[in-house]
Amino acid sequence: MNRFPSPSARTLSAVTASVLAACCLTACSGGRDEVPAAIRVNQVGYASGEKKFAYVMGDRDTLADAGFEVLDERGDTAGHGGLGPSLGGWNGTYTAVRTIDLSALHRTGTYRLRLVGAGGGREVRFRVAPARQLLDPLRADTVRFFGTQRDGEDVLADATGRVPSHLTDERARVYEPARTGSAAAGKTADGTTAGPEPTEAGGPVDVSGGWFDAGDFLKFTHTTSYVVAQMLSTVRDTPSVPGLREEARHGLRWLDRMWDGESGTLYAQVGLGSGGKGVRGDHDVWRLPEEDDRLTVRPGDPDYLIKYRPVFRANEPGEPISPNLAGRVSAAFALAAQTEAGDHPARAREWLDKAAAVYALADTRPDEGALVTTTPADYYQEHSWRDDMEWAAVELSRGADALGDTRGSRWSDEAAAWARAALREEDGGALGPADVSALAHADVLTSADPDAGLATALEAELRRQVETGRKRAAGDPFRSGVIPSDFDAVPHTFGLLATAELYARVTGDHRYDDFAARQRAWVFGANAWGTSFMVGAGDLYPHCLQHQVANLAMSRTGRGDILRGAVVNGPNDADLLKEPDTFDGGRPCSFAPDDGPWSRFDGHGAGYVDDVRAWQTVEPADDFTSTALYALSLTAARP
Repeated sequence: MNRFPSPSARTLSAVTASVLAACCLTACSGGRDEVPAAIRVNQVGYASGEKKFAYVMGDRDTLADAGFEVLDERGDTAGHGGLGPSLGGWNGTYTAVRTIDLSALHRTGTYRLRLVGAGGGREVRFRVAPARQLLDPLRADTVRFFGTQRDGEDVLADATGRVPSHLTDERARVYEPARTGSAAAGKTADGTTAGPEPTEAGGPVDVSGGWFDAGDFLKFTHTTSYVVAQMLSTVRDTPSVPGLREEARHGLRWLDRMWDGESGTLYAQVGLGSGGKGVRGDHDVWRLPEEDDRLTVRPGDPDYLIKYRPVFRANEPGEPISPNLAGRVSAAFALAAQTEAGDHPARAREWLDKAAAVYALADTRPDEGALVTTTPADYYQEHSWRDDMEWAAVELSRGADALGDTRGSRWSDEAAAWARAALREEDGGALGPADVSALAHADVLTSADPDAGLATALEAELRRQVETGRKRAAGDPFRSGVIPSDFDAVPHTFGLLATAELYARVTGDHRYDDFAARQRAWVFGANAWGTSFMVGAGDLYPHCLQHQVANLAMSRTGRGDILRGAVVNGPNDADLLKEPDTFDGGRPCSFAPDDGPWSRFDGHGAGYVDDVRAWQTVEPADDFTSTALYALSLTAARP
């Protein structure tokens, strides 16, 4: 049993060694070779009233009789005890992962943790504080990240030294996507196969501004609508975050440009990703975005569509819109109506009417596999849409209620109908751009007054989504609720965290609070690699992101933290990291902790590297970061 005496208890003599950013220490095992043992903690800190777990990974024999000690800021013993049982091995070196239970620590402060009986070693620092005190700086950082993602005239240059970019988007031309398949394919100069150039179909349209989607410079309605709606939900439901409302409005203004209410056209994308026969796209060039405006090109030149970026439609004018896009864009506009109703009711009514118009054009009988996301669709795949329509209907209902609009009752009934359809036809997954059911279900439960049967079913579905993660965590040595070798491990973790918090909020059932605390700890350092996956959070975090502005502006400004608040994918399939991408024009950047390469911590098929060439692990994205903002804000909003 772990014991935590008062801070006035005996003081440890001679504590040697300083903090390693990677939280690693060395322990000896008899006459055998040294086996590295590593302590992993939540580097952001543990909330005062929650369960608190750290992990020790090492050789099972070395750790067999090990214990731990905790010192407070004065050097007094704040706790000591034995390690918990092994939760399993991680790889051939780290054959055991054991827990350190710090839950009895409640007093705010900074503590030092070290192993006892395992050869001594270096200490690891961690904090205990109220959740708001720990998380509010991170929430502010996520908003700052979106400022660095801005495009157009309204660029925030303080961190990056950038200037306005892609001003040609003010008069962009509409294009039809290139045909795909063998009949359309041609050979490029290097002998590879690629599709032909897109064909012009109309315009001009003003699609300037907005945010870059990730480390490149494309702009998507699919992800921006998700991000804006999450931001506005955060504004509505959680403690305020400096600058968040204005940053949400920045994204909202761009979404408004992507919706042409006069013709009934929704535009889905600005920019061509990968080029094809005789044309280069965004992914083919590494540069600062303002360099695109300086190009001198003519139609037919390879870089013409880099300067004069194409716009792709989600629907033909006046025709039905893919319901996933119609639903989330409508939800974003309806949330704008809710958040503006108090101070700007006339503006709020305009947003509500726009939301209703987009919602009314949704194609609610789409062909199989016909959902529109991006061009090409494999940038962001999606297979569900009823959850988007449910989200739209419930937010329309709430917006109408806020404005005294009589349509609210009808939309409330439709939200309940779409909720039943989603429960019947779709399997909800982790919260993210491909599945917004957790957001929709929670708002139906709290605002649409569902009947008892539907309410019970929605609560059960939210519980099932969290329970899926909890069952995975039970078999993971670090109690992670995601599969670390899958894409989007970190944003899926934040999605699980948000869903657990939503479940507790709408049901009053806090059975998953411990699970949520472990997930938050995992993304902030209590994982095999001992790194946080949010830039600027904790002692060790990503430094060499695959992000063109960060990479090139860093060399110009000398700052390595210009993307503070950005959330990256994190670990991924280790096999994907064996051959790093290569590109021209980038600044070489690779970072590893002092105690050795990241690969020593790879395990369970998962790998991680902090290298600008590894988009699979360290490319940040808007939807990753907005999901983190929402999840952390829900945690900060706890009573």
